[in-house]
Amino acid sequence: MGLFKRNPFGHILFLKKWLIRVFGMLTHRRYRGFNELQIDGSEIIRALPDRNVLFISNHQTYFADVVAMFHVFNASLKGREDNIKDVMYIWNPKLNIYYVAAKETMKEGLLPRILSYAGAITVERTWRAKGKDVQREVNPNDTENIRVALEDGWVITFPQGTTKPFKPIRKGTAHIIKQHKPIVVPIVIDGFRRSFDKKGLRLKKKGILQSFIIKEPLQIDYDNESVESILEKIEYAIEQHPSFLKVIPTEEMERQEELNQQRKWQY
Repeated sequence: MGLFKRNPFGHILFLKKWLIRVFGMLTHRRYRGFNELQIDGSEIIRALPDRNVLFISNHQTYFADVVAMFHVFNASLKGREDNIKDVMYIWNPKLNIYYVAAKETMKEGLLPRILSYAGAITVERTWRAKGKDVQREVNPNDTENIRVALEDGWVITFPQGTTKPFKPIRKGTAHIIKQHKPIVVPIVIDGFRRSFDKKGLRLKKKGILQSFIIKEPLQIDYDNESVESILEKIEYAIEQHPSFLKVIPTEEMERQEELNQQRKWQY
C-alpha cells in the first residue's frame, strides 16, 4: 500500500490504518476487561465477500456500537472464533469498512471528527436537526456516498436512525437495499446502553455482559419484494418489531405512529 494511497472519499489509507490501530488498542478493554463481549456468528463474517455488504443493527450508543463492530469484524477475519482475544488482530485492519452516521453528531467535538476519518458516511437526518423536528428532502449526495461505500467495501447502518429502542425503520434503508442489492447481514446487540453513556465514549458501568449476535444474511427478492416487506424483515431481523415488546401502551403506539412519517426517508 502506497504511503498516500486514498480511498474513494479521499482519506489517506495509511493514516486511517493508524487511527484504527490506536483506537482499537485504547478501546479493547471496554469489551474484554472492564466488560465482556459475548459474540455469536463470527463464521458468518469470514464467509462474506469483500464488497457490497450492508450490516443492519439496532442502536444503543452513538459510538460504542460501531467500535465494537470494528473489533468483531477484524477479529473474525483474523480467525478468532466468537471472541476478541489478543488485540493484535487490529494491527492490519480491514480498511474498507464504513458506517452511516448523522452529520450533526460527527461534528460535535474533536473526537467525533477524528472518528469520522476512520470510516463515517455522514448523512443529514430528514426528520431531526439540532434537537427539533424537521421535514426535509433526502440529500442525494448522502445516498450517492452510500453507493460508493458499498462498491468499495462493507457498510454498517442503524436503520432506525436513533438509539431509542423500537422506533420505526427508515424507508431509505429499504430503497438502498432494492437499488444496490447488497448482502444484508443483521446484527443484534445488547448491554451497550448499560455499559456506556449515550455517546458511547464514557464507561458508565463495569462488569456488564454485552452481547453481539451476527445473523445469517437476509433472503431478499430485490426486484419484486416491496419496500414495506423489506422494512418488516429488517424489524424482525434486528429484533425491533413491536411484537418483541410484551406490552405497548395504546397511547405510546399512537404517538409513535404520528412520528413514523417524520422518521422515514421520503422518495
